[in-house]
Formats: sequence, structure tokens, C-alpha cells
Amino acid sequence: MPLQQFMTNMEILAHLQSQFRSGTGGVSGQMGYLGSGSSRVSGEIGYLDPCNAPDPPDFMVGLDVPLKEVKKRLFKVDASVIVVSAPGGCGKTTLVQKLCQDPDVKEKFKDNVFYVTVSKVHNLKLIVRKLFEHNGFRVPEFQTDEDAINQLEQLLKNQARKAPILLVLDDVWKEPEFPLQKFAFKIPEYKILVTSRYEFPSFGSTYKLKLLNDEDAMKLFRHSALLTDGDFMPDEDLVNEIVKRCGGFPLALQVIGGSLCGQPVEIWKSRLMELSKGQSIFNSSKSLLDCLQLSLTSLDGEQKECFMDLGSFPEDQKIPVTALIDMWAELYKLDKNGVQAISNLHKLSLQNLLKLVVTRKDATEVDGYYDEAFVLQHDLLRDLAMHQSSQEPMEQRERLILDLSGNKLPEWWTEEKQLCFNARLLSISTDQMFSSSWCNMQVPEVEVLILNFQATENYTFPKFMKQMDNLKVLIVTNYGSSAAELINFSVLGSLSCLKRIRLEQVSIPTLCDTMVELKNVEKISLVMCKINQALNSCAIQISNMLPNLMEINISYCNDLVGLPEGLCDLVHLKKLSISNCHKLSALPGGIGRLENLEVLRLHACTKLLGLPDSIGGLHKLTVLDITGCLRMAKLPKQMGKLCSLRKLYMRRCSGLRELPPSIMDLKQLKKVICDTETAELWEEHHFTNLKITIPEETVDLNWL
Repeated sequence: MPLQQFMTNMEILAHLQSQFRSGTGGVSGQMGYLGSGSSRVSGEIGYLDPCNAPDPPDFMVGLDVPLKEVKKRLFKVDASVIVVSAPGGCGKTTLVQKLCQDPDVKEKFKDNVFYVTVSKVHNLKLIVRKLFEHNGFRVPEFQTDEDAINQLEQLLKNQARKAPILLVLDDVWKEPEFPLQKFAFKIPEYKILVTSRYEFPSFGSTYKLKLLNDEDAMKLFRHSALLTDGDFMPDEDLVNEIVKRCGGFPLALQVIGGSLCGQPVEIWKSRLMELSKGQSIFNSSKSLLDCLQLSLTSLDGEQKECFMDLGSFPEDQKIPVTALIDMWAELYKLDKNGVQAISNLHKLSLQNLLKLVVTRKDATEVDGYYDEAFVLQHDLLRDLAMHQSSQEPMEQRERLILDLSGNKLPEWWTEEKQLCFNARLLSISTDQMFSSSWCNMQVPEVEVLILNFQATENYTFPKFMKQMDNLKVLIVTNYGSSAAELINFSVLGSLSCLKRIRLEQVSIPTLCDTMVELKNVEKISLVMCKINQALNSCAIQISNMLPNLMEINISYCNDLVGLPEGLCDLVHLKKLSISNCHKLSALPGGIGRLENLEVLRLHACTKLLGLPDSIGGLHKLTVLDITGCLRMAKLPKQMGKLCSLRKLYMRRCSGLRELPPSIMDLKQLKKVICDTETAELWEEHHFTNLKITIPEETVDLNWL
């Protein structure tokens, strides 16, 4: 059984490496009747099997009749396409997710229910790639979108031999146009179920999802506001009036209900007075935004700013908490360890303005570990954040958020007379058609630059970055299907104030070729990047290139085999975190020279064989995390010289068979988190004042 469990873990980890970027995701409502982005990644589901239908929320109202009607249409012989249409946040996605769990649907379509989130910025090749991976086939090289569609048709025809096919296309937009008609293959008993804010009268049967009736609206509002017997209960007429003003719109009921939860009666009355100023709040999309704006009134200034910053990231994508920590540490002078940032996120989550997902089960036990924490947000709430950020004239805005389609630039950007912007945050999102042909831009006050793009080959940094004399945080994220090489990397050497860099799914050029000196950079985060060649083929001393570096985070960098010896000369380094790098087999022998290192995390580095004996030189190390290092057979003899070590995380270290005698010298060690077998090794040494914690073993892969 232990051998079988070990092999299963290895298979899962190997599968993760190929699948991690497969999903695009959205948000799952923890409660209520939310649809669209709101339940697009159920609770904590997504990457491992990107085309499985997510589970719907636990609490739902008003879906029984729509479910029966859509199901009836789905089972009609002559209906091949059904479009569920409604405004954003009405429950379209929740409805189809519940439909996918229906026993009759499962019986008919069996394992041939394929669920794909399309979103406003779609990538046709990536969608087809997910479907191939979901069915366990090797992904072909698609030359064009047309080629991808043709390959998909052959795949589905092959799958149709097993059972009828149901293809769910969630959150389809008209602009930019998604080629729905190209998915209408001539396959017997092949069904397409679409959710969209728009109607497609020429493409199948349209079911218009209605808003909630009074009874269901009240149920959802009470659930969102946690109105139960025995707790504070505002006047019934007051509750009825607020629910009435929400007009049966599920998202407004949930968000406004959450914002009033636990508030005194005066706040309730004040909210009703604000809602009563207008006629109907759902006559137009603007009215809806006006309604949702009221949910921000209970936030303080800093929390509102944090909420508006969320609009800087693309729709239907997970927002890494670590990126937000980096941004807010510089923009609002929050603590650099993320405590205040996480506090703000929790407060926004309690208002139902976002969902905070922590994917590592023991993350609450691991101090300051947020690498596997994400924010999910309904796309309508993202619209609200962007709306709030765009009230001033463009030149005066604190945030300049640009979503570019292809090479179409705003007119003001291409005019001869350049505008000068005062924005402190600049976010530019481009799709796979963008050619990286940048025009000049004057943004001298920018402190945070966020570059979101979709590319498979390369991405060029804009030259105007050189003029960003105040830039402190750079966040670069590639949402394409493979790592893209960064071009013009040397521009970073011009940014004298740059402190924090976060790169995701990019290939870093050989540093020898760029000769970049980043003298004020304090933190570097690399996620799913190709970095091994850049780190290990350069004769330049890393300590000269990054003399003030204090923190390194490396996650899911699957080509990382080893770290350069020169890394051990970073004398200011306080935190070194390497997680899910499954080819890393050894640490540099001189790691003991990192005399200021306080935190060393080596999470899920499955091929890491051990720790160097020089680790005994880390006299300031307080936290050591080797969780998931399956092949580590023993701890170094010099372990006992870690005189400041207070916490040791070592779960799932199945290869560990003994502890060195020197561990008895760990006088400051207060807590060990491990499995039952490892706990027995510690108990043999009869420590006093040592707390050994054995967390309940849970295997939760849903988030993946």
C-alpha cells in the first residue's frame, strides 16, 4: 500500500506538470444563485481536468423550473444547440453546472460531458488543447484556428463512438466574436449548450433565464445576510424593501446582503435610503453598477483602493495573492509579508466582492506562505472595479487599465501629441494577435506595471518602460499555452527604483547576454518559467547583478535542475522558497553562506535527495519546510547547528527513515508538522517543550 500510494503521488505530480496551465477559470459562488464567472471554477476546482463540469454552489434557489425546461430542450431529438441567455450574474453558469450533475444527463452522455469556459478574451487553440488533454490524447501542433477546429471534429467523432456528446461553452461573448457555428459538427446525438449574456437567434434555441421571484429573492438575501432566528433581525418591512429594490437580481441580492451582514439597523436604513433615490436599479447595466457601488460604502479608503486594483487583471483568471501583496506593499505601504494584504482580502471576501481560495491545505499552518492562494472574482464585479477606476479624466486616473484587441490601439495612443498620464498603476492586456509593436507612452508616475498577454513564442517589453523612473513593481503574466521568451529584457536595467519582479510562464534569456544590473531589486518571483539555462550558464556573479536581493520565490519551474553556486553569495537573502520544481535534485553546497536566511521552503521538490551539510551555517534560519520531498532519505548531520530554528514542516517525506543525533541540539525548535511515521522518529528522542502536529491527511485535488 505505501508503494502504491507513492506511485499514485508520482503520477499525480507528473500529470500536474503537463496540465497546470490548462484551465482559465473563473469564480464559484460560495452560496446563492450566481452564474457566469461566479461559479465558473467550483470552490477549488480547475486545472487537473479542465473540461470537467465544476460542482455548483451548495446553496441555490430558483433553479428547479429552469433546470427542467433546459433539460427538456436538451433531450429533444431535433435540438442540437441550446443557448442560455441572461445578464451577467443571473445564474447561467450555476444552472448548466447543476444540469451537468443531473442523473439523467450523466446516464445519457456518460463521460462525454465536456465543459469549457470561453470568456471575453478567448483563445481557440487553447480551448481545443484542453479538450484533447481532457480525453488523454497527445495535443497536435495547430497551424491555424481552422486546423484546430478540424482536429477537434475528428476527436469528437472518435469520442462519439462511446456515447453521445454534450459540449458546454460557458460565458460566450459576441465582441470579439466567437465562432460558435464552427463547433456545429455533424455528429449524431451531439449537443452544444451555451451560456451567454447575449442571444444568438441564428444559432439554436434560446432559453432566457429570468430573475428571481419574490420568494426566492428573499431566501437568497437572507442566506447572504445570514439572517437566522436568534440573531439580530431587522424590521421585516425594512428587509422587504431592500429585497424589492434589488429587483430579483441574484448578484445584487448576494453582494448587498453580504455587505449588510452583522451591521447595525442604522446601516440598513441608510442603505435603503440610498437605494430609494432611484426608480428601478435594473433598467440598464449602468443602474446595476450604481446598485453594486453601494456595496462599497462600508469599505474604508484602503479597502476600496484594493478592490479597484483587482480590475487590473484579465477576466476569468485567477489572481495570485502574492502579486497583490507585492503591489500593495508599495502602493499603500502595507507590510511586505502580506499580513495586512490578506486581512484586506478577507474583508472584501466577507462582502462577497471576491473569493479567496487557498489551495494548500496546511497553508494556514505555514507562516507567510501564500504562493498557492488566489483571488477569484465575478466578471461583473471586475466591471464594477474598472468602472470605479474610470471616473476621472484619463490623464488624472490613479489606474490606467488597457485591454487591447489585436493591434488596435486607442486613438490617443497613436496621435503625434502624446498625453501625459498621472497613473500610479498601469495595466496592459493583449491577446495572441498582438504583434508587440509598441507606441510611446508618457507615464512618469507609474509605480506598478502589470503586463498580461497571450503568446507562445516571444513577448517584447515596451521601450517606454525606460522612462518609468518611479517603477517599483513589475508583474508579467503569460496566459498562453507555453512559455514565451522575453525580448528587450535589458530594459529592466534602466529601472533604478524597481524592487519587486514577478514573472509567470515566460522564458528568461541568458543573463550573460543581457548584462542587466538590478541593484535595488529586493524580491523576485518566478512561476512556471524556463529559467535553468539563464541561471546556470552565466559567468556573471549573481551577487553583482542583484546585490540587495532579499527574497526568491520559484514555483513550477519544471526545467530547474539545480541552482548556481553564486546564489550563495546573496548575503542579504532572507527568504528562499522553491516549490513544485520536480527536477531539482540538489541545492548548492555553499548554501550555508546565506548567513541572513530566515526562511527556507522546499515544498514538493520530489527529486530533491537531501540538504547540504553546510546548512548548519544558517544560524538565523527560523522556518524550514521540506513538505513533499519524497526522495529525501535523511537530514544532514549538521542539522543541530540551526540554533534559531523554531518551526519545521516535513509532511509527506516518505523516504525519511532516521533523524541525525544532532537534532537534540535544536533548543529553539517549538513545532514540527509531520505525518504519523515521522512523528514516531521524533518521539524516540523524548523532546521537551516540542509540539508535534499531525494534520488530518486530506487529498484534495479539486482546485487543480
